[in-house]
Amino acid sequence: MTTAATPTSEPHRRRRLPSWMTSFGNQILAALVLGLGVGFIARGLGGTEDDPNWLTTTVTEVGSVYVSLLTAAVVPLVFTAIVTSIANLREVTNAARLAWRTLLWFAITAFISVLIGIATGLIGQPGSRTSVSAENAAESSTQGSWLGFLDSLVPANFLGLTADASQSSSGDIEADITFNVLQILVIAIAVGIAAMLIGKKADPFIAVTRSLLEIIQKILWWIIRLAPIGTLALIAKAVATYGWDALGSLGVFVICMYAAMAIVYLVVYPALVKANGLSIRQFFSGVWPATQLGFVSRSSVGTMPLTQRVTERNLGVPSSYASFAVPLGAVTKMDGCAAIYPAIAAIFVAQFFGIELTFVQYVLIVFVSVIGSAATAGTTGATVMLTLTLSTLGLPLEGVGLLLAIEPIVDMGRTALNVTGQALVPTIVAKREGILDQSLYDAPRGELPFNDDDVDGVEPATAGAGARH
Repeated sequence: MTTAATPTSEPHRRRRLPSWMTSFGNQILAALVLGLGVGFIARGLGGTEDDPNWLTTTVTEVGSVYVSLLTAAVVPLVFTAIVTSIANLREVTNAARLAWRTLLWFAITAFISVLIGIATGLIGQPGSRTSVSAENAAESSTQGSWLGFLDSLVPANFLGLTADASQSSSGDIEADITFNVLQILVIAIAVGIAAMLIGKKADPFIAVTRSLLEIIQKILWWIIRLAPIGTLALIAKAVATYGWDALGSLGVFVICMYAAMAIVYLVVYPALVKANGLSIRQFFSGVWPATQLGFVSRSSVGTMPLTQRVTERNLGVPSSYASFAVPLGAVTKMDGCAAIYPAIAAIFVAQFFGIELTFVQYVLIVFVSVIGSAATAGTTGATVMLTLTLSTLGLPLEGVGLLLAIEPIVDMGRTALNVTGQALVPTIVAKREGILDQSLYDAPRGELPFNDDDVDGVEPATAGAGARH
């Protein structure tokens, strides 16, 4: 007698959400759309800069907290990553060539960007097509200088931290602590070289540093997973608070800025990617999380941890190289802030004050943009770079005040372009040097961002001297 076979039950499988819900890119896009809606609602509720409504206050606070979380990871991430990567140089034979080729490509892309900025400024004539009042002319309280760059190279303390004390309206003393990324780079490079030269005696220190780097990257991953929330709050704040009314008088300048940045982003960068035998679609889909966060956060340094993450995990750049190139780019590689913006802004100031620029002055604009961006390292905002350019050209520094009203609006696009370029150059150099993980670069952008290393607790595979970890 035979018995009917009973079908064996399949092992229980964890139900997964649809890919369109788990896709990080879709989450970011949804956050952008929702953020725009929330921002318009907050703007419609009224309020002033000194007395904002409750919704504006909420999104401002949430956005600030998220940027602070990312920024808090910068100091330990840069220090441990640089020290670890230098310690690994014993296994990398082309480290010096990687360094100078990185700087060379920084200069090449800056050169192209500033030429596009100059051409756009000459064609658009933003200074001649403005109704901004001359009463708005005012010098900036912070100014860039070549001597300031040399001074910023010398660490003030081991962590590169500075504190500014001020007295509040209530009489309390408040301390604002900031850090200088360039100084952290200098300190980390010195410590890494010393550890490498000491040899085996430094192995325990290097082992601890590597472990600390892994811990920081895990914490950073948790922060990155909150990016949709931060994006929603930051874009809502932008819509609710930025000075959109100033577009009426400075609209041509804003159009020139975004036109030049669009040419670099949509024409120059894709051409460079294609010329190096890489997929344009894969590059932009890989760098997109960092680009969008740079747009809404307006901070290359704050976005740097995410930029490094996508450069390694999406674009296949070895960690031993990316941990050097991305932090360096975050303070010196700024096609938006240090190339396009000072070029168009200098032309705007000259046209506004009726000053005819000479050929030599245009050459100086190119020189300052290609070489001088390092002179603003460790400082914040493109205003410092603009004052350096204006002082070098002999143009009135009061012209800075004319553009302050639309600074946040322009800065969003500038930072997005900066961040994209900071990922582009390491990718190009890694490809040309034969150390790019092509399979990772070409991999489908899956349901989880950056080929998530948290799935089942398994880290991605590594191989070779240029392995990611």
